[in-house]
Amino acid sequence: MLSMSDRIRAARTTAGLSQSQLATETGVKRSAVAQWERKEGTSPSVSHLAQIAVVTKVRFEWLATGRGCAKPDGDGLHGTVQPNADYVQNDLEGNILSLVRRLPPRKRKVAHAIIEMLGV
Repeated sequence: MLSMSDRIRAARTTAGLSQSQLATETGVKRSAVAQWERKEGTSPSVSHLAQIAVVTKVRFEWLATGRGCAKPDGDGLHGTVQPNADYVQNDLEGNILSLVRRLPPRKRKVAHAIIEMLGV
């Protein structure tokens, strides 16, 4: 399951918004959005989370908890990062990237070495 920071980023990028645009829409500074999207960053208040859901057109429950479908029509963002040319090409790459991003730097180097040994 994606972390809240990943869900916020996925909702924002799928909606085609920059961090600055989301900040303007929710009445905060861009640095607040950047913090919300960081693994060790701050979490938005419930009212800001609700605004993010409205602006990005995702379900509040999915954004807050990761449960259910993200979109009201049941389309896309089912607990994984939506494919985005800036980040990933498909759901598998998105899941791998999400897992690697959670690793501390030392373990990232080990993961990199393992992937290289697999013949990449």
